[in-house]
Amino acid sequence: MYRAKASDFRLDITADLQKWRSFVAIGELGSLTRAALFLDSSQSFLSRQINALERECGARLFTRTGRGVELSETGLRLFPQVKELLERARSLEQDIRADLHEPVGTVTIASLPSIGTILIGRLFERIHTLHPGVSLKVLEGSSGQVEEWLTEARVDIAILYRYGSSLPEGEEALATVDSCLIGCSGDRLTAQGQVPFARLDGLPFILPSAPNGLRTALDAGARQARITLAPAIEADSLPLQKQLTAEARLYTVLPLHAVWDEVQQNRLQAARIVEPSFQRTVAMAFSKSKGPSLAVKAVSDHLVRIVADMAAQGMWRT
Repeated sequence: MYRAKASDFRLDITADLQKWRSFVAIGELGSLTRAALFLDSSQSFLSRQINALERECGARLFTRTGRGVELSETGLRLFPQVKELLERARSLEQDIRADLHEPVGTVTIASLPSIGTILIGRLFERIHTLHPGVSLKVLEGSSGQVEEWLTEARVDIAILYRYGSSLPEGEEALATVDSCLIGCSGDRLTAQGQVPFARLDGLPFILPSAPNGLRTALDAGARQARITLAPAIEADSLPLQKQLTAEARLYTVLPLHAVWDEVQQNRLQAARIVEPSFQRTVAMAFSKSKGPSLAVKAVSDHLVRIVADMAAQGMWRT
C-alpha cells in the first residue's frame, strides 16, 4: 500500500502560509485551544485549516492525545522544514517593508523597573497602533544588568539613570528627575512637599542594597552631611519598597514617576528632597554594535515624545 511522503506533497506554498502558521503554532503549543488564543483565532477555524492541509498532503499531521494533540510521524518530519520556510517568509517581508521605508522587526528594550513600569505600556499602545510591523521585547533589571546587556548587544535600546552633569558619548538625555522622600498616606513629614536632606537622619528606611546608583549617592550625601541613613530593610524589589512604605510606615527614596499612581490614589506621599537635591537624568542609550534600524528609530522617537507628554503631567522635567 502506497503511503504519502513529505517529498510527494504538491502545494501552493504562497497561498498556504497562513495554514502552515497554524500548523506550527499547534505543533509548538500542543493544543488547538492554546494555538487559537495565541493566533487570536477560533478553534473551529484552525481545525478547518489543518483538515485542509491534511487533505492536500494526503496524510495525518496530528494525532489526538489525552492532553491535546501532538505531531504525527509525517508532522514531525515536516515541522522543521515548515518553520524554516515561515522564517524565510518573515525575513522576506521585513526586507520588502524596509525597502518601502516601513519600520519592521523586533526591538529589544532594557530598563530599570521604576522607569519601565510607567513607560512601556504607553509605548506599546503607540507602536501597536502606528507600526504594526514592529514588536517589542522588554527586559527589566538592575543598573548593572542593563549596562551589561547594552555592552553585550543583547538589547537595542537601554533606558537608565545617569548621575552627574555629563552623559556617556552617544546617549540622549530624556528627562531630569528629582529624588523624593516617600511616606505613607497621612505622614506629616512628606506632606510638606519638600524636605531638607538633613531631616532624613535616623528615619526607618527601606532602601535598595549597594551597589546601586541612588544608594551610593545617598550614602555619600549622608557622610558629607554627617547624618545616619541606616535602613531597617534592604530590598531591591520596587513593589516591596512601595508596599512596606505604605503598610509598615517606613520611608524610601524614589523618583516621583515611580510612585505616580500611588500618590494620585493617596496611598503614598512624596516630598522632594532639597538642600541638597538629588537629581538624576533619565538617559536613552543604544547598542553600539547594532545599526540603528528603522524600527529602533521609530521606537526611540516615540519614547522621546512619551517622555515629553509625561513631563507635561508633572512627572519629571525635560
